Amino acid sequence: MKENPVYRSGFVTLIGRPNVGKSTLMNHLIGQKIAITSNKPQTTRNRIQTVLTLENAQIVFLDTPGIHKAKNKLGNYMVNVAEHTLNEVDVILWLVEPTTYIGAGERHIIEQLKKTKTPVILVINKTDTVKREEVLTFIDTYRKELDFQEIVPVSALKGDNTEELVKCIVDYLPEGEPFYDEDTVTDQPMRQIVAELIREKALRLLEEEIPHGIAVSVESMKEKGNICHIEATIVCERESHKGIIIGKGGQMLKKIGSKARPDIEDLLEMQVNLQLWVKVKKDWRDSDFLLKNFGYNPKDGISRE
Repeated sequence: MKENPVYRSGFVTLIGRPNVGKSTLMNHLIGQKIAITSNKPQTTRNRIQTVLTLENAQIVFLDTPGIHKAKNKLGNYMVNVAEHTLNEVDVILWLVEPTTYIGAGERHIIEQLKKTKTPVILVINKTDTVKREEVLTFIDTYRKELDFQEIVPVSALKGDNTEELVKCIVDYLPEGEPFYDEDTVTDQPMRQIVAELIREKALRLLEEEIPHGIAVSVESMKEKGNICHIEATIVCERESHKGIIIGKGGQMLKKIGSKARPDIEDLLEMQVNLQLWVKVKKDWRDSDFLLKNFGYNPKDGISRE
């Protein structure tokens, strides 16, 4: 009689410095765009939980905000979310750039990792940007810093070696039944994902000084026939920023909407009528009330239901 194969399930957090490719990797692994990406650091603000269900395992990924030096309450919240997940999960994926230089930010993360007993897999990302023979040097540099369970070089953008990474992760998961049914991809409310997709386009299109001072709130989502009507507000901190976001003759706001709409239509699998507004909420990043209002509310722990 043939034995049933062992099924494994568990939680895996992705940590690393801002802009190292955590969201890109997670989106690639689950095969769907859930976390937003941009070339600006600190894009991810919330802990986003996504699910990859395989024949022999279920991996629940937590994409955390990048660990960085906080400058306001939002920054403190983001760093706390990232660091508090380390002891709550079954595996830690630490993403780094392909380099032999270990800076102050990486040193801080190393100190955090030394305090945890959770297995750590080092992921050297963006290998498509360097020569193949250089990768061994990068591996050797980091191997001296911490006792990693595995070191896996990948390109999240190209998908190189990501299947090997998944196999490594599964090896360190505990035996157990899946936490979610096989159709579940994320625990994020649909409104939250829509808001994040709009914020992504704003991040990509707006000037450097504005992006971290904006949030997006979806006021309403109503389906009528085969069209979803969405009203959303982009919140900024200054009147001068409001003018830039709207743009001359409303052109910038229209551009943000037209860029966001196709992604939202792909997500909802239906036609979307998107209406965008802009409001000023001075210093919202230092307001506990407004932070919670925009969904930046630290969870007590991982949802294992």
